[in-house]
Amino acid sequence: MEAIVKIDSVAQYNTMRGVPTLHPLITVLDLSKAEPMPARTFNFNLFAIYLKELHCGELKYGRNHYDYQEGTLVFIAPGQVLGVQPGVKTFAPKGRALLFHPDLIRGTSLGKHIQDYTFFSYDVNEALHLSEKERAIVLDCFNKIRFELEQSIDKHSKTLIASNIELFLNYCIRFYDRQFITRDNSNKGILEKFEEVLNSYYKTDKPKTIGLPSVASMASELNLSANYFGDLVKKETGRSAQEYIQSRIIDLAKERIFDTKMSISEVAYELGFKYPQHFTRLFKQKTGMTPVEYRSLN
Repeated sequence: MEAIVKIDSVAQYNTMRGVPTLHPLITVLDLSKAEPMPARTFNFNLFAIYLKELHCGELKYGRNHYDYQEGTLVFIAPGQVLGVQPGVKTFAPKGRALLFHPDLIRGTSLGKHIQDYTFFSYDVNEALHLSEKERAIVLDCFNKIRFELEQSIDKHSKTLIASNIELFLNYCIRFYDRQFITRDNSNKGILEKFEEVLNSYYKTDKPKTIGLPSVASMASELNLSANYFGDLVKKETGRSAQEYIQSRIIDLAKERIFDTKMSISEVAYELGFKYPQHFTRLFKQKTGMTPVEYRSLN
């Protein structure tokens, strides 16, 4: 089995790509001037963002493959494993790459809420596809960061670099929102499939054997990452995926509570709750009354 290559530092990555290290914790590369990455599997201990401007090879993330097209951004978080497959073209890749170590943003505004940028946990087949205007903004952000790296490191460097990265990531949130909207029809198709998967789940004995349906399990059924799926549901419905699932469970609970042959505990177990009191708590939270009160009222 091929050994996984760990990328622990910016200097190690720069050496592999044949470029100088201007700052120990961050690098911005022009890919056309860098050595191509070898066809290996890598475990990144860095945040990495790749902007590819030409179809120039293939990435493998888990079981998924993704062929880069023009103006595509892919985000990688520390701890993620990425495989680089041999390129299908012989010309050198064009584009940019931004990589930074988590230590760069510790103690900064960005460091406090880096987890809010959920697209770092999207699969590569959920990459961000840029318009020409968006691509120009991305390149401008990269150039500003690169400019700061070319200055002498002083007490302002860390704040300015982190602020520029944060600005870039905030633009990416806007661009992803646009992508969710422009792919509205396909998104609605995913929501319809979500409903089908959720309904099918409750037509089996899975609630009793596995338990309550989770966001991760529903996303997996739809071949999506949990974060991408959660963000998509939030954009389309205004509710989190977890809230959406809970709402469906409460609808089913209301129907089953009418069957007076079943105890409230039996209803809870059939829905996938391990403990009936957890069911009672959620039901009251969502309806304002306990299951017993609801059954009496109706």
